[in-house]
Amino acid sequence: MWSVPQRPALTGAGPRQFTCWTQFRKESVALMSDAEAMFHQVHIKPDDSNAVCFLWLPNGDLNSQPQEFLMTVHLFGGVSSPSCANFALRKTADDNQDFDPEIVNTVKRNFYMDDCLKSIKSEQDAVSLMKGLRNILNNLLNRDGFRLPKWLSNSCEVIESIPESERAMSVKDFDFDHARIERALGVQWHVASDTFRFKITIKDRPPTRRGILSTVSSVNDPLGFVAPFVLPAKILLQELCRKGLGWDDKIPEEDLKRWDNWLEKLPTLEQFCVKRCFKPPNSGSVVSCQVHRFSDALQVAYSTVCYLRLVNSNHEVQCSFIMGKSRLSPLTPVTIP
Repeated sequence: MWSVPQRPALTGAGPRQFTCWTQFRKESVALMSDAEAMFHQVHIKPDDSNAVCFLWLPNGDLNSQPQEFLMTVHLFGGVSSPSCANFALRKTADDNQDFDPEIVNTVKRNFYMDDCLKSIKSEQDAVSLMKGLRNILNNLLNRDGFRLPKWLSNSCEVIESIPESERAMSVKDFDFDHARIERALGVQWHVASDTFRFKITIKDRPPTRRGILSTVSSVNDPLGFVAPFVLPAKILLQELCRKGLGWDDKIPEEDLKRWDNWLEKLPTLEQFCVKRCFKPPNSGSVVSCQVHRFSDALQVAYSTVCYLRLVNSNHEVQCSFIMGKSRLSPLTPVTIP
């Protein structure tokens, strides 16, 4: 097990996460797994243990004398834990350069936190890589305290090549005839259709600033797939703030109608989907690859969106959505440029 000192939290996690997403969407066959109890596999240097001490009441007795304990491994919820665990994982790859370069490269480029996401061109290559990852990567990481179970793929052939004990719980007895949804870095991945989708659960919230914020925040959309739909709700929230309403104040009637209209359309997001893979099936070799980015700004908000334009050897054009972002303009007025 690694012993890593306390370090500041990872900076630039957004770009790192985006890189893993794009790598995951690059090819037709997708693989996903995660490191088991990753934080607890990384020791804390004894000199740094005082930074993560805690009090413990024996048997939950509030009248007893609390006992002081020190964490010897990194804990879930610690600000520095993601950075330290990621450092240990990458250091493991650096210290084992004698292994298959593809395996070492997978550890260094296809991990975000404890999640491993990779895409391969063909099922045969994926099965071959999977066997290498199980036979070599697990041994490589397990020697230093890490282990990679819970494998998942959009390919039946790949899943059947994985021992049942190392499959994700949802694919122990995998059946592609039934819809299954897994989380891939916060995005809902519908494995059977190989698409990204949304799962909407509307809770009974009062039509106040607090209730509206809770509902809008429940739409997890890190890649900006439905940013144009979410933005009007955010604009409404900002307008309520500008009016000086408290978090639990009743909103005006005209604003309530706008909110009810948005809330009524919210469940339709479950019908929306985006293909995981940038390239269509049997698209052939790519001869041209371009990224097209558009942006615009209004007095209330500004946004940007990126598309990938691919041209194959048959001169067929395929455009894929990469990522979108939208932000509210500051409450303090600024010019549109």
